[in-house]
Amino acid sequence: MSRGIVPGRGRGGFPPFPPSRIRAAGRLTHTFPTGVDDGSQMRETVLPNGVRVLTERIPGVRSVAAGVWVQQGAAHETPELQGASHLLEHLVFKGTENRSPREIAIALEGLGGSLDAYTSREHTSYQARVLDEHFPQALEVLADIILNPSLRASDLELEREVVLEEISTVEDTPDDLVFELHGEALWRGHPYGRSILGTRESVGQMEVESLRRIHQERYLAGSLVVAVAGRLEHDEVVERVHALFGHLPEGGHLAVANVGAFSPPKEERVSRPAAQSHIVFGTVLPPRTDPRRFPLILLSSAFGGGMSSRLFQRVREELALAYTVFSFQSFYSQAGASGVYVGTRPGWADRAVSTIEAEFERLAREGLDEDELESVKNQVKGQVMLSLESTSSRLFRLAGFALYGQEYLTLDDLLARIDRISIEEAAAVAREFYAPEKQFVLRLGPPEGSDPDDASSDEEDA
Repeated sequence: MSRGIVPGRGRGGFPPFPPSRIRAAGRLTHTFPTGVDDGSQMRETVLPNGVRVLTERIPGVRSVAAGVWVQQGAAHETPELQGASHLLEHLVFKGTENRSPREIAIALEGLGGSLDAYTSREHTSYQARVLDEHFPQALEVLADIILNPSLRASDLELEREVVLEEISTVEDTPDDLVFELHGEALWRGHPYGRSILGTRESVGQMEVESLRRIHQERYLAGSLVVAVAGRLEHDEVVERVHALFGHLPEGGHLAVANVGAFSPPKEERVSRPAAQSHIVFGTVLPPRTDPRRFPLILLSSAFGGGMSSRLFQRVREELALAYTVFSFQSFYSQAGASGVYVGTRPGWADRAVSTIEAEFERLAREGLDEDELESVKNQVKGQVMLSLESTSSRLFRLAGFALYGQEYLTLDDLLARIDRISIEEAAAVAREFYAPEKQFVLRLGPPEGSDPDDASSDEEDA
């Protein structure tokens, strides 16, 4: 899943200023400044059939990170087909018309490179990282597994068991399971709340014909984004993408259902024998294109984004109520979510909840002071700058132009936008989204009264 601040804009991801444009073989190319003083350059070309190709040339490296994103994820699935996108992602590695599973595995590893994939709420991503001289092989392998998977019934039976093991792993990992349960309850039936892995029932009943149909209907030009970052030439990348993907028919785009009113219960408790209580707070946020995303990122960092954050200092350092406490955020095309996770002894769960709720209330009431706001701005800007040292991070940032339709920002524009966030802007957003009464709380752990540790004396001493 892409992380951090990923720029882009509207339909086509084009900037609000007049771009330099060239036409080549019926394709429209846009050149963007990056705002990075390393000779890098971003360019985007839309192929005649709608495949979008984005590149960032980084002269100072000798590698290339390439990825193909298909706009097909868990949020596009029906309840009966939960987990289909993820299962299809697994299945394409089981062989193509041209390669066996082993040949896929060694195709890039034998060159010192890597091949990986993941499924998210709104897309499936396939990526490769290789030396620049091996980029043609990497792109050809990506195209082969994406366009030519065998999708055999016998392979589905094997990979079904692998995914069922993944589901078992989540069920046996309470600090993962609590997020699955919280998301399902928070979104109240919206596809954003469905498990990316699917359920035992849906995965167990999945038929290969359903996966073939998704591949046939969704792995089309209109839903494909190809991004490449590293030592490259844009025109060469475009020609190779055109040769491999240019024959695909248009189509494939599918929107996510709108998010209705946010009305979860105040709290839910799920009983499970464990040594800890795992607790998640959460609320629904605006979508990724909303300008409030920027102050929300700062607020989340200040609230629980590191050792200097309010929650870490209060919950762990001052009160020693938990080993792990942090805030989180996710932004999607139709909405987003933010929240807090804490794991604590069952006997301390009530105190941990009340302490975190008090911090929610204080942030909603007071916002951030000048020193704290300046500090968290520097923290976020530093994280953005450090991420640019990785071609993979630049790849995900680049793909975001087309995937999320965000406003295009150079690095300088992005840093300036962060700097412009005022105390008043941050305070208004904190009042809107951080009030404790807007947080849905889910607890996973032993039922009340079954705590193996008697923490009452510890609480009195604290």
